[in-house]
Amino acid sequence: MKIAVDAMGGDYAPLEIVFGAVRAAKKYHCEIVLVGDEAKIREVLSKEPGWEKLGISIHHASQVIEMGEHPADAVRTKKDASIVVATRLVKDGVCDAVLSAGSTGAAVTAAQLILRRIKGIGRPTIATPMPTPKGVTLLLDSGANVDSKPEHLVQSGIMGSIYAEYVFKIKNPRVGLLNIGEEETKGNEQAKATYALLKNMHTINFCGNAEGRDVPKGNFDVVICDGFVGNVVLKFAEGLAKTILKLIKEAIKGGGILVKLGAFLLMPTLKKLGKRLDVTEYGGAPLLGVNGCCIISHGSSNAKSICSAIGVANDYVRGDVLAHIQDTLAKEDILTHDGEKK
Repeated sequence: MKIAVDAMGGDYAPLEIVFGAVRAAKKYHCEIVLVGDEAKIREVLSKEPGWEKLGISIHHASQVIEMGEHPADAVRTKKDASIVVATRLVKDGVCDAVLSAGSTGAAVTAAQLILRRIKGIGRPTIATPMPTPKGVTLLLDSGANVDSKPEHLVQSGIMGSIYAEYVFKIKNPRVGLLNIGEEETKGNEQAKATYALLKNMHTINFCGNAEGRDVPKGNFDVVICDGFVGNVVLKFAEGLAKTILKLIKEAIKGGGILVKLGAFLLMPTLKKLGKRLDVTEYGGAPLLGVNGCCIISHGSSNAKSICSAIGVANDYVRGDVLAHIQDTLAKEDILTHDGEKK
C-alpha cells in the first residue's frame, strides 16, 4: 500500500499534512509519498525523529494550485503542481491512492483528466459519510458537480451502494433520493425523472425518496443528490454539530454546582458524542467514478483529519472498491436503468 499525499494542499499545509502523514504511517503501516516543495516538507519532517524508518518518502513538485485559481486552467497549465504530480503517481502505478486537502475543484479535475472516468460514468461523485444513530449515511454527491442529470444521479446510486457495502460492510444498502417529500410525484423535474429511473433498477436497493430529516436519522444507508444540494447539506450538518456541542458546553459552564456535577458524571458519554459528531473521524471522502482511488479532504484539515483520510484510502484500496464498481457497471451494460434490458 503506497499513498501519494498532496503535502501543499490545505489551509495548514504543509505542517498539518505532514504530521498527519507521519501519524498514519505509524497507525496503518503503509508507505506514504509526500508530494510538494521538498525543502518545506523536510523542514517539517525534521520535527519528527525517526520518520525515515516509517516508509515515508518525498517527491518534489515545484508548483501549487491555490484555492482561488480556476481548476481546469490550473491543472492544464501547472504541470508540476503538487496535486497534478500526486495524481500522476497513481496513473503511472507508482502509488495506489492520492489524497489532497487542497482545492476540491483541482483535485476532481486532475482525477478526471489524468486518471480518467470509469467507462460509462458521466460524472464522478464525492461520497461523504455522515454519522447517524444507526452508523453512517453516505451522502453523494457532496460537491463534485453542482449540476447533474438524472442518469448521473443513478450512477451515484450504483457507486454509493457498492462503497457502502464493501467499505462500511452494509449488506444490501438502502438507497434514497433526496427530495422534499416521500411521494413519487414530489420534487423538481430532475428528481421526478431520477425517481423513474431508480425504481426500475435491480442491482441496487432503492427505497424511495429521502427527506432532509432522514439523513441524520439514518433511515437510508445511501442518499443521492446533486453536488450543490449535497454540499449545502454537508456544511449545514457540520455547523449544526459544532453549534450543539458549543451550546452544551455553555449550558454546563453557566449552570450551578449540580449541573457541573452531572456533567462530570456524564463526561465519558459526552466525549463519545463529541467523537461521533467529529468530522475528523473520517477525514476524507472518496471521489467515485474515476480509474483510481482519489480521496478529498476538507481544506481546514488538521493532522488528525489527514491521518483519518489516509485510513479511508486504505479501506478503499483494500476493499477493492474500484474493481467492484467496474464489475457492476459491466453487468449493467446500460447505466441509466437496467429495466430496459429485460
